[in-house]
Amino acid sequence: MPAAAAEPLEFISAGVRIRGDRFAAEDEVGVALLLHGGGQTRHSWRSTARVLSTHGWTSVTLDARGHGDSAWAADGDYSMDAFVGDVSTLVDALGVTPVLIGASLGGLASMIAVGEGRVQARAMVLVDVVPRLEQAGVDRIMTFMRSHPDGFASLEEVADAVASYNPHRPRPANLEGLKKNVRRRADGRWHWHWDPEFLNFGDEPSRAQGEERLVRAAGRVRVPTLVMRGGESDVVSDAGATELLDLIPGSRQAAVAKAGHMIAGDDNSVFARELLGFLAELPAD
Repeated sequence: MPAAAAEPLEFISAGVRIRGDRFAAEDEVGVALLLHGGGQTRHSWRSTARVLSTHGWTSVTLDARGHGDSAWAADGDYSMDAFVGDVSTLVDALGVTPVLIGASLGGLASMIAVGEGRVQARAMVLVDVVPRLEQAGVDRIMTFMRSHPDGFASLEEVADAVASYNPHRPRPANLEGLKKNVRRRADGRWHWHWDPEFLNFGDEPSRAQGEERLVRAAGRVRVPTLVMRGGESDVVSDAGATELLDLIPGSRQAAVAKAGHMIAGDDNSVFARELLGFLAELPAD
C-alpha cells in the first residue's frame, strides 16, 4: 500500500485556528491522532504518519496551539485544559474513535483527555511520558526552550543548538528541514516557531496543575495503552514507568534502546515497528 500524501486540514477551537495534515489510508482500519511535544510541530510525526498510512491507518498530525502553522492564542491560554480542549474539539469534528499517540506534552494531554472522559479513544500510545517525570530531564528541556530568546543569525546556529541538546543524533547535512521549526522574522534572525507566551505556564507537570491530577487521570484509563520509552531518556525513569503500568490495567511498555526523549526522531524505524505491532493487536473497531 503506497504512503499517503498530506492533505491540509484546519479547525477552530476556542477561537484559535488549529492547522494540521491528514494522511488518508486506503482500506482504512482505523484513525490515529498524533500529538507532538512542546516546542515541536506536526512535522515531527511526518515519517510516522506516512508509515502508518501504508498499514491502513489514516493519520492526523496537528500543530498545537501556539506552534507551527497554528495560531497563537490571543488570550495567552496555553494551559493543559486548553490543549485537551483542542483535542476534544477535533475528535468531535472527525466523528471517529481514534488511537491517540502523544509525545511529551501531547502524551500528557492524551492522558488527561482519556482519563477525565473528555475524549473517547480506541487506544493510547504515550511516547516517553508518564505522570511523574524526572525533574532533571524536564529542567534540561526548559533550559533549551528558554535559550536564544533573541534568535539565531543562521540555520547553522540553529543546527548547533539542536546538536547540543541531542548530541546522540547526527547533525543534519541539509539544514532546510530546520525551517519547519524556525521562522525568519523582520529582524532577519531565525526564531523558534512557537509563541513565547507558551513558556509562561512553566514545565509540563505544572501545566497540568500538579502530578496528582495526572496520576488520577491515568488511574481512570481503561483503553489499551502502550508506553514507549527512550533508552537514553532522562525524562522517564524506571520507577515512573512502573507506576504508570500499575495505574493502567493491561498497559505495557516498549523501549527504543538508542533513543532519547524525542524517540520518533531519534530512531523512527524501531519506533514505527513497535507502534505497528501494538496497533495490529487492537480489537477491530
